[in-house]
Amino acid sequence: MAEAAACNVDEILAQAERDEAEKLRSIAVDKELELDFDLGNLLACDKNRVDRRDLSAENKADFLISLARDNTQLLINELWKLPTEKLQEAVVVKLPAPTTPLPREKPPPKPRPPTKWEQFAKMKGIQKKKKTNLAWDETAKEWRRRWGYKRAKDDTKEWLIEVPETADPGEDQFAKRVAAKKERVAKNELNRLRNIARAQKIKVPGVGLTPVAKQSKDELGRAVSVARTSTASVGKFQEGLPKEKPAKGTGKKRKFQPVVGDFSTEKDRQLELIKTMASKRPKMDITKAVNKQMREEDREQAAARNSKRHKQAGRKGRRDNAAGGKGKGKKGARGKPQRGGASRGKKSKPGKR
Repeated sequence: MAEAAACNVDEILAQAERDEAEKLRSIAVDKELELDFDLGNLLACDKNRVDRRDLSAENKADFLISLARDNTQLLINELWKLPTEKLQEAVVVKLPAPTTPLPREKPPPKPRPPTKWEQFAKMKGIQKKKKTNLAWDETAKEWRRRWGYKRAKDDTKEWLIEVPETADPGEDQFAKRVAAKKERVAKNELNRLRNIARAQKIKVPGVGLTPVAKQSKDELGRAVSVARTSTASVGKFQEGLPKEKPAKGTGKKRKFQPVVGDFSTEKDRQLELIKTMASKRPKMDITKAVNKQMREEDREQAAARNSKRHKQAGRKGRRDNAAGGKGKGKKGARGKPQRGGASRGKKSKPGKR
């Protein structure tokens, strides 16, 4: 028993010595080839040769742990060579820019397309000037916000508005101001939605034409005819373009002969009508007559098919009724007995008179 206890004590002491030696292991690591470091990405590349015997099943885990420890120690040694500074009771190191390009999981985000105002400002060379959020209000004699609630120079709180000389004296200036503000708000909202649609590459409706990607020739002609007739005289005095063809699909107006006019023209028209009626070979449109005859034959064939279908349906219904009437009592469409008059064995009560 004493020998076993002595062996256990010796093993415990030896293990403690090994742990202490591991903790106090030197930070110096010897390598045949120096490692390549990318301190911006905290990356270290080891080019040293690895023996296959070290990767055997028995020594693989210990070898990988030792290799990871040594390479990490070399990376930390390189980090401590950088200039350090103390920030909030901690020593920090500013890392340099990374040199190894790493692949992205997703493509980089596309830059936001410029708005209409940004394009105009760039074309005109307008630079944005940063304004402070506060402005001096002469009425209140204090600094107030430029926009929003209780802003400086708020004209909506005025109880009296001077009527301009060119304005109508009976016009409500307060209502006019409210309507102008609503119009500005609606215009800003429309511009905001247009910017969103332009960023999402969505077609926005045009002005005067239907919202289609490409206008056809007929649609453009229809739009031109609508614009031409949208005048006070319905296009009667609108000048036409050179070599412009008349618009299609505008409709034809019925023309009536005057009641009192040239009697010779009326006489010739009546004689022509009598001559056509008295001729042995009246004018006849062969194509129209053939089409009419074909339509009549199609109607007769369709009526014959419908009547035949109705007869077959009636015969089938009679056969079903005959087959269902063999049972006790009369059955309806769902196979249930119908209640006709008084039931058997019971007398019907006479009605009140």
